[in-house]
Amino acid sequence: MKNLRKLPVLLLVLSLVWSCSNDDDATTPSVVQLLNIVETAQATPALSMLVEAVIQTGLVDALSADGQRTVLAPTNDAFQALLDSNMAWGEIADIDNNVLTQILLNHVIADENILSGALADNIGYRNTLASGPGSTNLSIFFNGNSGVTFNGASSVVSGLADISTSNGVVHVVDAVITLPTLLTFVTADDTFSSLEASLFLTNQNVPAANLANASASAPLTVLAPTNAAFTALLDSNPAWNGPGDIDDATLTAVLLHHLTTDGNVPSGALTNPGTTTAESVQGQDFSIILPGTNGNIADVTDGSNNTDIGIVAVDVQASNGVIHAINKVLLPM
Repeated sequence: MKNLRKLPVLLLVLSLVWSCSNDDDATTPSVVQLLNIVETAQATPALSMLVEAVIQTGLVDALSADGQRTVLAPTNDAFQALLDSNMAWGEIADIDNNVLTQILLNHVIADENILSGALADNIGYRNTLASGPGSTNLSIFFNGNSGVTFNGASSVVSGLADISTSNGVVHVVDAVITLPTLLTFVTADDTFSSLEASLFLTNQNVPAANLANASASAPLTVLAPTNAAFTALLDSNPAWNGPGDIDDATLTAVLLHHLTTDGNVPSGALTNPGTTTAESVQGQDFSIILPGTNGNIADVTDGSNNTDIGIVAVDVQASNGVIHAINKVLLPM
């Protein structure tokens, strides 16, 4: 036991080693008895505030249960930064339990043990256990092109990925991953960098405000053009080299035509097979037709009756709405 206390903390986090002998005093090979996720956090001093939060919200049993899950574990420094972001929060106990519960659940991906090797050099989305509008599960965006980051704000701490436990895998992260908004994904996912650039132009505060002001009780559905879609739009006019070259009023109308007034509409709520008609914030309708053609998940007809538009990815779920990616910019009449 004296020697055991001298082992590195990480070894204690990873496993408890025990051995037994038979009646002939012959020993069997050591067996690794993994700690569960909560025990792992309890054995790691740098995660003590996470443990406090898990206890406060009553999630100990859920995170100790058998199964597979990927947990992104914020450090004490990460939690302190969260507390510092709100003057009313001096300690973990000051955070409303419902709010804290959803924040913690936003760090848990259920039913799969995702190792860093599967994230490296990849980008994509998974769903967390946090709840969004209509009890949908929130999305989380990962980018493994330079280290591994989540939602553009939280990175896996070097050397603290792939911590095996008896009921999942833990990656220690350097920032608390708060509930994502529509703007979180538009800014974090480079697929939408042209849309981001358009929204943050000086004279495009109206479309940006619509995304920023949407809420869980008044969510938006966004058909988000990819960078390739914006490139095709710019190529259609020799005078347009970037979104800033488009007339302000025209660009505002175009951007607002991608937002619906019909609330949070995940792909499962669309008429299938058939047509779903939605009114845009700009005022004109667009239609979504399922099933899609030419490799599209769904086809879209915009306010100008263009029909060569496709939904190519669905259900990027934010706390204030949902995003479906499209391969061509929608044009109002």
